Amino acid sequence: MVGAEAQPMDLRSRLEALNAQLAAQGTRLRIEQRGQSLNLRGPLPLQNTPSRSKVQRLSLGLQANHGGLQEAEATLHEVQRQLERNRFNWDDWRSPLCHANGPKVETAISSYEQVFFSDPRRRRSPAGSRTTWSGAYLPYLRRLQSIGGDAPIDADLLLRTLNSYEDGSRSRQQCATALAALARHLSIPLPEDWRQEAGGYGLHRARFRQLPSDAQILEAVLQIPNPRWRLAYGLMATYGLRNHEVFFCDLSSLADGGDRVIRVLPTTKTGEHQAWPFQPDWVDRFGLIALGQNRDALPPVQTDLRRTTLQQVGRRISEQFRRYGLPITPYDLRHAWAVRTIHIGLPDTVAARMMGHSVAIHTRTYHHWITRRDQQLAVDAALARQHA
Repeated sequence: MVGAEAQPMDLRSRLEALNAQLAAQGTRLRIEQRGQSLNLRGPLPLQNTPSRSKVQRLSLGLQANHGGLQEAEATLHEVQRQLERNRFNWDDWRSPLCHANGPKVETAISSYEQVFFSDPRRRRSPAGSRTTWSGAYLPYLRRLQSIGGDAPIDADLLLRTLNSYEDGSRSRQQCATALAALARHLSIPLPEDWRQEAGGYGLHRARFRQLPSDAQILEAVLQIPNPRWRLAYGLMATYGLRNHEVFFCDLSSLADGGDRVIRVLPTTKTGEHQAWPFQPDWVDRFGLIALGQNRDALPPVQTDLRRTTLQQVGRRISEQFRRYGLPITPYDLRHAWAVRTIHIGLPDTVAARMMGHSVAIHTRTYHHWITRRDQQLAVDAALARQHA
């Protein structure tokens, strides 16, 4: 046990010293801090195949403080003794969140929410964290609750919830991410093929070939009677913006004499980035110059992130599209912008940066069009050599 002389040390130092001591003793288990909770981590028997082991987490339900660390150390030694005598049983170490058969869904979600927001990295951007929670986690955790009801959470329930989303859809992959995070929190082993089951990130297969043409985008704007919302629509179509980004941009470059390169502000979901217009003439076509002179020409939407979230701001745009009966969704405009840049030969790394996401996500999402472009370039080069 850590002696009294170590008490003045801060928690991180105590934890590092204790884990170093365990390593020196040949113990393969470690105490791990995740957010404001303490877990054990190391090789543990698989729940379905106890004869096999792999590195897993064991949730202790202990707070990350000095008292919790002392309890965690005592628990680690007890687990170690059980492992050495082949008496370890997962049922003996269920989280305090559990009832007789497993974790209660509502309690587990509440517990995970506390851990999510107590992460020091998330505390640096409270507004962004609230948006991420409400948009990327909570809908899928609620789906889990609606499917599972009072049933205990296990790998089968997680898989059934994942399978409730259509194969290949973006929602399916986001659900996989949210449920995997909850499973880690509860120390529930996921199926080995979980990543394959996630189904990938990308355009829904049914919408794969149904992106609007430029002509359809220009025609649809005529269905919007409100000039403020026409400007919002035009801004998204011209710059490939996410819904909420419309209201969090520096648009001063749209004024006369500006370079028409807009800056998405760092308060948005993926931070600051710049975007160029494609098609450039759409700046004039949609009358976006007016926004360089008067940003208040956009619809009056609450953007104080102390009172709202990025998700709620973005939802206003989706609601207006539905209200006007537009045949185009907000993300159709964003996807169409991306495909436009592929057709004109903009490097994928540049287009991804303008869209505020990674090259990996860009490549997965627009794989079909990127592959077609690259193959066409190869064919053109081969034909040119043949006729040289």
